[in-house]
Amino acid sequence: MDNNKGGGGQSVVLVVDDDMAERLLMVETLLESNLIVEEAEDGVEALEVFRRISPDLVLMDVKMPRMDGFTACTEMRKLPGGIDSAIVLVTGLDDMASIQRSFDAGATDFITKPVNWPLLNHRVRYLLRAGKAFRHLRQSEQRLSIAQKIARLGNWDCDFDTNNVYCSKQMFTLFGLDPVEGGVSYGMFLQCVHPDEKEAVQVAVQKALQEKKAYRLEYRITLENGSSRIIHEQAEVEYDAYGAPLWMHGTVQDISERKQSEERIRFLAYYDSLTGLPNRQLFNEYVGQALFAALRDKSKVALLYLGVDRFKRINDTLGHSAGDELLKKVATCLSDCIRCSDIFGKFVLPREPKLSLSRLTGDEFSILLTGLAEEEHAARVARRMLEMLQKPIFINGQEINVSCSIGISIFPGDTEEVEVLLKNADVAMFHAKQSGGSTFKFFSNDMNDRAVERLNIEIGLKKALERDELVLFYQPQIDLQSGKIAGLEALIRWQHPELGLVAPFKFIPVAEESGLIVPIGEWVLREACRQAYEWQQAGLAPIRMGVNISSHQFRQADLVPMVKQVLLDSGLSSLVLELELTESSIMQDLDKTIETLAQLKEVGVNLSVDDFGTGYSSMSYLKRFPLDTLKIDRSFVMDITTDPNDAAIIKAIIAVAKTLGLKTIAEGVETEEQLEFLRHNLCDEMQGFFISKPKPADEVEHFLTPGLKLC
Repeated sequence: MDNNKGGGGQSVVLVVDDDMAERLLMVETLLESNLIVEEAEDGVEALEVFRRISPDLVLMDVKMPRMDGFTACTEMRKLPGGIDSAIVLVTGLDDMASIQRSFDAGATDFITKPVNWPLLNHRVRYLLRAGKAFRHLRQSEQRLSIAQKIARLGNWDCDFDTNNVYCSKQMFTLFGLDPVEGGVSYGMFLQCVHPDEKEAVQVAVQKALQEKKAYRLEYRITLENGSSRIIHEQAEVEYDAYGAPLWMHGTVQDISERKQSEERIRFLAYYDSLTGLPNRQLFNEYVGQALFAALRDKSKVALLYLGVDRFKRINDTLGHSAGDELLKKVATCLSDCIRCSDIFGKFVLPREPKLSLSRLTGDEFSILLTGLAEEEHAARVARRMLEMLQKPIFINGQEINVSCSIGISIFPGDTEEVEVLLKNADVAMFHAKQSGGSTFKFFSNDMNDRAVERLNIEIGLKKALERDELVLFYQPQIDLQSGKIAGLEALIRWQHPELGLVAPFKFIPVAEESGLIVPIGEWVLREACRQAYEWQQAGLAPIRMGVNISSHQFRQADLVPMVKQVLLDSGLSSLVLELELTESSIMQDLDKTIETLAQLKEVGVNLSVDDFGTGYSSMSYLKRFPLDTLKIDRSFVMDITTDPNDAAIIKAIIAVAKTLGLKTIAEGVETEEQLEFLRHNLCDEMQGFFISKPKPADEVEHFLTPGLKLC
């Protein structure tokens, strides 16, 4: 911006002279040119006025008292705005030494006395225009310098006549060099280029000269401290009328941050942020390339789909941070396994295959094995990986024994499509998990059929809740001493519109894996409590109602409030509700289990352990749980009259229960001999087909007749 202080764009001139007549004459002359004129009679006063008005032009006599014009000129240049003002020294001295001294003091120009008054206004207007142009030029240069600094951009010009390079200040800064006035050698900048890329830069320059085309390229430069920058350079050549190169003009820009951002974006797009492994998108690209190469080489490709067994339980028990740490350790183990040549040497494979590892999602990893001659080689690799993953893993000082399951699909045998190859391996892994885990399985069409069936069940289950397709059956529990009914167990069934009545073993595992078991479990509890209360309102005797609580439900934070609300909504007394828990669910996170069980007992419900004896309960923990009943699993009851071991186990369970003050219920009783054995050994209750299969509500009502003896 201009330093004009007057309105309407008028320029401000300061006249300094100790000769009043000379000063007044100069002022009158300048006022004719519509200028704003201020006065000062010596150098000291001139500095004060300069600070106040910051004039566009100063006309100042050299010889003055207190401070001469040379000194005043030097001091003015130091003041704010002093660089932009034109300072003209008016002197009667015309020797070369005085003229040199004027310019050394910072004068813009000089006027000799006697002053040519008719020419003064013309001279002043010229100086004001020139001063304005210089101010605009310097401001433009400052703006350009600031813009280049912000953009980390520098520019340079190479003069082919002198072979000198003229650079902006930012150019020196980018290359980590000290600024130099005037031209410098091209080699000074070339020596900063990374050795691996120096030749590429020289080739680009030569090619531009030969082909008379502009060029652009990216290269690295190395700074004195050893760090590096990535530079984007572009340049074009200026030629004379005969086609000879005159100048080359170019710009350089530091694009290091942009490149880092691009790398980060690429990493996020193609790599898993937790483990650093390639993600599904990049892995799919690998698979596509591998399948193309396998077709060309007539070789086989194996896709191994690996999942951590019972990872959700680990995640729920130890927390998500521990789960993340476990996944990182599994990824590291798999990476080490792949890098280890022993995986091949141990089995002496005929050709060394290549492997690539990715994390697809959650606890699932994929390994691509290429260059195979036989499918068995994939099995050997899978076997070796499972062995290495069986080693204990420590997280936060806690030892965790991890096992994994692997599904294997083969190209070209199973499919020729990338997505189908992945799906087939996923299906095979699921069946490996269903087989108990810590194993591997190859894909087969039968597996695929079962996977489709499972998917259809999951989709149907989501609709079953909405369409009221779920129903409850009830199985009587009989007091062995009195022979009368003691309770009912509510058992879910699915009345499918096309498949008919679907047994629980077909859809409960799917519900557990998909998370649908939580809303389904709440529906079962509500319906069982509603039915029990309805029977009471109909005049039937209050009967204990047993409802199964899945491990997923038991770990829900809102379990206790949900049970309270269901009892409140149904009107059923908590004293006749018995919640049946599995051994596996109550043996996880024991402190939390004890807290939850205690809260449920405060509600007033009964608590039983279902399928007792099949899990891994410790008697030392069992006595800490506020339980009411142990349910003896049907697998022990089945052979109690023929297998001494099963008979001994049941006697031991009954004895332990008596010691702990717990009631026992035997499940799966199908013969009178089994019933008599249990009665003789003081088992409290039983249920099974010998008395009744599970039946709908309307068919089980006759068991509730008061005083009815069933055995």
